[in-house]
Amino acid sequence: MLVSVQNITKSFAGDVVLQNVSLDIGDEDRIGLLGVNGAGKTTLLNIIAGTLEVDSGAVSRAKNLEIGYLQQNDALDSNKTLQQEAEDAFAKAYQLKDAIAACCQKLEAAPEDATLLAELDRLTVRFEAMDGYHLEDRTNRVLNGLGFGSFARDTVVSTLSGGEKMRFAIAKMLLRQPDVLILDEPTNHLDFSMLSWLENYLASYKGAVLVVSHDRYFLDTVAQDICEVERHTLTRYKGGYSSFVVQKAERRKTALRAWQKQQEEIEKMEEFVRKNLARSASASGVGTRVKQLEKMERLEKPAPEPKSISLRFTYDIEPFNLVLHCENLGVYVGDQATGRQLYTGVNLDIRRGEKIALVGMNGVGKSTFLKAIQNKIEHDGLVQWGGNVRVGYFDQELAGLNMEDTVLEAVHSRYPTKTEFEIRSALGKLLLEGDAVYKKVKELSGANRAKVAFAILEMQRANVLLLDEPTNHLDYRAKEELEAALTKFSGTLLAVSHDRYFLRRVPSRILEMRPDGFEQYNGNYDYYLEKKQLAAEQELAAIEEAKEERKAKEPTAYRSKQQRAQDAQRRTRILEVEKEVARLEEAIEAHNAALAAPENAADYESLAKWSDELKADSTALEAAMEEWLELTEADE
Repeated sequence: MLVSVQNITKSFAGDVVLQNVSLDIGDEDRIGLLGVNGAGKTTLLNIIAGTLEVDSGAVSRAKNLEIGYLQQNDALDSNKTLQQEAEDAFAKAYQLKDAIAACCQKLEAAPEDATLLAELDRLTVRFEAMDGYHLEDRTNRVLNGLGFGSFARDTVVSTLSGGEKMRFAIAKMLLRQPDVLILDEPTNHLDFSMLSWLENYLASYKGAVLVVSHDRYFLDTVAQDICEVERHTLTRYKGGYSSFVVQKAERRKTALRAWQKQQEEIEKMEEFVRKNLARSASASGVGTRVKQLEKMERLEKPAPEPKSISLRFTYDIEPFNLVLHCENLGVYVGDQATGRQLYTGVNLDIRRGEKIALVGMNGVGKSTFLKAIQNKIEHDGLVQWGGNVRVGYFDQELAGLNMEDTVLEAVHSRYPTKTEFEIRSALGKLLLEGDAVYKKVKELSGANRAKVAFAILEMQRANVLLLDEPTNHLDYRAKEELEAALTKFSGTLLAVSHDRYFLRRVPSRILEMRPDGFEQYNGNYDYYLEKKQLAAEQELAAIEEAKEERKAKEPTAYRSKQQRAQDAQRRTRILEVEKEVARLEEAIEAHNAALAAPENAADYESLAKWSDELKADSTALEAAMEEWLELTEADE
C-alpha cells in the first residue's frame, strides 16, 4: 500500500469538510475523484500529499514515497528553457549518471577495486531502474504528446501562453514519474489528440494515479475506481464514470428499500406492543418484541440526492429557416509584423433547429470564429444572419460580467425591468441563494460565475445559442443538467467544446475546424471518431499500397548475379545478428540477476567478473543493434 488514509476528519473554522473518511491507494491504482464544487476534494488531495494535517484519524505513506501533486491551474512559469526544465524533472537520474561517471573514473586508476566495482553495480542497477538510459526518448515522447513537438527546446517557459504553461507543468510532472501522481483537472487545456495521448500514457503509468476531473469521458477511459466525496464522506465504486452512475443509483435504491422494510417491521412490532401491552396473555410476546426493538440496529434513512442546478432555455419567436450564412470568412490576428492568418475561405450554412459542435486543435481559431460571426472582431468575407434571429452568447472567459458587481447587480444591469424576486428565482434555480447573491462576482468561484452567466443567458430567451466551452467550469452534476437542457432546447445551437461526453450527447453535427475551412461530420462524437478512424486506416492502406507499387516497379529482374548474391548474404546475416541479439539480451538479463542477488553480495570476485561480462555484452549488443539497423535499412 502506497498511501492509507484511515477515518480522518478535517474541519475549517468549525465547519466539517471531511468526516471519518478512509482511502487506500495501491501500487498501480487508477482512481478518479469526484464531488461537487466545495465537497472537499482539494482538502483530501492536500492531506494525501502531506501539505495539510488532519484533525483526527491516521495517514500513513510507504517509506521513501514520492508524491507528485499538480494542482488545478498550477501553471509552470520560469526563466528556464523547456530543455532545462525537462532535465530538472530528471534531477535524481542525472545525479546518478554523474555518480556513475565519477565511479568509472576512479576505476580507471584501480580497476580491480572490489568496493568500487560493487558501488558501480549498485549505481548502475538504480540508474537502469529509473530508465536512465532512455531519458531523451521519454522527454520526446511526453513533450510531443502534449503538443510541444514543434517547439524549440531553448524556448523560455515564461514566453509560453497560459494554456501552454499549464500543459508544460503536466509534462514536467509526468517526466518526474512520482510513485503517486495526483492531477487536479488536467484536461482543461488539452485538445483531442493530447487527451487521447494522456489517456494512453496514464494507462501504462508505472505508479498510482489519483485524478480529479469533471471530464467524464476521460474518467471512463482512465479510472479503474471512482471515489465520490459527498456530505463529508467518501464512497468508492469499481469501474469508470458510467459504471459509477449506475452503481450509485442502484446503491441508493437498495439502501432505501432496506430502510423502508425495516420501518415496516418496526411499525408492526410497535403496533403489536401497543395493542397487547395490557393483556396478560400476551405479556411474554410483548416483552420479546420490546427487547427486539431495543436491540435493533436502526438504519438511517438514505439522504435525498443533493440539489443540482435547473436550466431551461426557451424563446419567443421562430427564426427563418436559414439561420446563418458565412461566405469566404477569414480572420487575421495581431499586427503586420507578428500576426498570423488563423483561417480563410470558410463557408458555412446553419439551419433552424440544428445542434452543431465546433471542434479542432487548440489555437486553430474556434473561439475567434464565434466572435467573428457576431462581428465582435474584424474579419474578411460575408456573415449574414437570417430573419428573426436572436443570438445568446456564452463566453468561456466570462468577459461579459463586471467583476465589481454583486450577483444581483450583474443580472439586473442586463435586465433592469426584472424584479428582484424574478432575478433571485432565476439564480435560485442555479443554487445561487441567500447571501450569495450579494457577493461580488470577483469573489465567486469559476463555477458560480458561470452560473451567473447562464442565468443571464436563460433570461435572454434567444433562439440561437453560441456557447464557448460551456461545461468548463461545471461539476459533473451541473454538466448533466446543462446537457439535458440543451438536448430539450428546440432552437439552434453552435457550441465550441472539447468535452467528449457533451459531444456524444448533444450535437447532431460536428464541424472540425482547420486553417482552410471545415470538415463536416453528420453525427455525434462517436460518429466523428468512427469516420476519423476509417480515414486514418484508409490513409495507412494507401501508404502501404504505394510502397508495394514502388517495390513492384523496382527492376529486380535485371539485377546482376553479384547483386542477388549480396542480397542473399545480407538476409542471412540479418538472421545471424537477430540470433546474436537474442543471446546477448539473455546474457545481460542473467548478469543483472546475478549482480542483484543478495546471496552474491559478498562474492567480490564473481561480482567483478559479472560486471566485466555485463559491460562487454552491453557493448556487443549495441554494436549488433547498429549492424541490424544498417542491414534492415538496406533491405527496404
